[in-house]
Amino acid sequence: MDVVTARGLLKVFGTGRAAQRVLDGADLDVAPGELVAVLGRSGSGKSTLLHLLGGLDRPDAGTIEVAGRALERQGERGLTELRRHEVGFVFQFFHLIPELTGEENVLLPARLDGSGSVERARATIARLGLESAARRMPHTLSGGEQQRLAVARALVNDPVIVLADEPTGNLDAESGATVLSLLRGVASAGRAVLVVTHDPEATAMADRVLHLREGRLEA
Repeated sequence: MDVVTARGLLKVFGTGRAAQRVLDGADLDVAPGELVAVLGRSGSGKSTLLHLLGGLDRPDAGTIEVAGRALERQGERGLTELRRHEVGFVFQFFHLIPELTGEENVLLPARLDGSGSVERARATIARLGLESAARRMPHTLSGGEQQRLAVARALVNDPVIVLADEPTGNLDAESGATVLSLLRGVASAGRAVLVVTHDPEATAMADRVLHLREGRLEA
């Protein structure tokens, strides 16, 4: 059973003559253990696609199922629960909270869920080799260390899918390769991973590469 199934996604921004169909009949399936890379020009709707799949926004038409749950049937509370339990997000700009240590940032999703434990956060950090970064504040860390902490934060609640939006966009080649290796490992461990990217290294390690053109996803 696929972790994500999307059919006929439509998303329009603007009205009248200024209306732009960013997504126009997009279909997508992502299976457990699969890493899918999505390519497309700037402004083509890649980030919009991730926002819809993660329940951060709603399509104007079409259906999305994540872990067997139809998103169009979920209220705001249901979407919040989905994001807490089923979806891990990794963003280009890290979005670590500067006043918290690395460990505290990783633990935050579990704390918000009311089920977090320091032990679980530390186990995730150790698995990703981030023990030294866990004790430090974000501003003292390299971009690669911050993004690896962001990946750890995405994993701490054991999601079924990780959505990564240009995860190597602000990293040097070595740090980017490390982050991509982590995401490849996430998929190999049985989670679904969807990466929006311009990075040829990401497409090289993906199981499938899709192109977002004219609002639709094509192989």
